[in-house]
Amino acid sequence: MAWLSLFLAGIFEMCWAVGMKLSHGFSHLGWTAFTAVTMALSVWLLSHAMRTLPLGTSYAIWTGIGAVGSAVLGIVVFKEPATFWRMISIFCILAGIIGLKVTHAG
Repeated sequence: MAWLSLFLAGIFEMCWAVGMKLSHGFSHLGWTAFTAVTMALSVWLLSHAMRTLPLGTSYAIWTGIGAVGSAVLGIVVFKEPATFWRMISIFCILAGIIGLKVTHAG
């Protein structure tokens, strides 16, 4: 259950990052509310996962899911550039996330 909580926390982190962009500096009330709610859910789910998972693993995977998801959404939704080095960097973060999950003892 901790891994599911951690995964969902990462998804909500990605959501609040997108919501923050769409809020245009918190000037759009709906997107600002979305950002606040998804941020709270993300942190709450992370804290739930940290009850049983190690701090370093939890935090790195949480930020990794948010970073990779936000970067991919930036490319797909916001038409940000998908340069070779950017894609390599995203892959490296993804490899780190997978490595932490695979090597977790427990």
